[in-house]
Amino acid sequence: MKQLSFQVLLLIFTIQLFGQELSMDQIYLADPTIFEDQGTYYLYGTKGDPRIEGEGFLVYRSTDLKNWEGPIGATDGFALKKGDAFGTKGFWAPQVFKYHSKYYMAYTANEHIAIATSDNPLGPFTNNGNVLESDVKQIDPYVLFDGDKIYLYHVRLQDGNRIFVAELSDNLRAIKTETLTECINAETGWEDTQKVAWPVAEGPTVFKKNGKYVMLYSANDFRNPDYAVGYAISESPKGPWKKIKDSPFISRTVTGENGSGHGDLLYNHNGKAYYVFHTHFSNTKVAPRKTAIISIQIKNYKIQAVKNSFQWLKL
Repeated sequence: MKQLSFQVLLLIFTIQLFGQELSMDQIYLADPTIFEDQGTYYLYGTKGDPRIEGEGFLVYRSTDLKNWEGPIGATDGFALKKGDAFGTKGFWAPQVFKYHSKYYMAYTANEHIAIATSDNPLGPFTNNGNVLESDVKQIDPYVLFDGDKIYLYHVRLQDGNRIFVAELSDNLRAIKTETLTECINAETGWEDTQKVAWPVAEGPTVFKKNGKYVMLYSANDFRNPDYAVGYAISESPKGPWKKIKDSPFISRTVTGENGSGHGDLLYNHNGKAYYVFHTHFSNTKVAPRKTAIISIQIKNYKIQAVKNSFQWLKL
């Protein structure tokens, strides 16, 4: 009994000590994404704040990308909460979009990809417990609507984290497996600074500009301080993809923060481009990862972070 009491006290002390290190106003979401709807921005991501109980996807809200409130989701601050949709663990990397007057969330749980729906960007997002069937584990979904086709960019866990694309059915319930195509895998240089046995390319965002397709993606293991964001260009949504030599455009060299990567592109009300992403907690700790945003310039297919535009996302 004495030993149990000591363990409980030690746990309480550890939680209190760690809690003291956390900022009261900093948002702790990894793999973040921002969805704009009717003049309001909604921030989602992989939950990291140990002070918030529960599992799923929290959501924060802002009208100016600077001042945030939340978590403000429909269920205890969650837009999607464990028990309302597929998944028991590993709720990672959501994307939210509107399709046929409903709100959709593509997300990872249990290293599978699922899609949930809601009538409100605050949730609750729900589904019937089904996933997008696959012969391997898959994570990090990004849905792109292009003409009459719908594409799912995602990461398949096979000989590393590799980015693939496939067409989705119109009801978003199935991958057209015959269209599955590999896009990007991590190779050398900035993509694999530790020369690991399991190279990582992940967190894709794809957009179309003047008839060409641009993919933003992260490389290296997320625990590596060199985790960073680069880009590639293609004439087709399925590739082949040409990696751009001036990658990465977001890295610890640019931000001054270790582990800067895995986020999403967004535009503000005036059309200004940003990239929202996460960093390590500190120079010595990875978690909980902190949410940040940086202005970027996209000019003639060249992407650069705007100097001195890095900022944390805070309440």
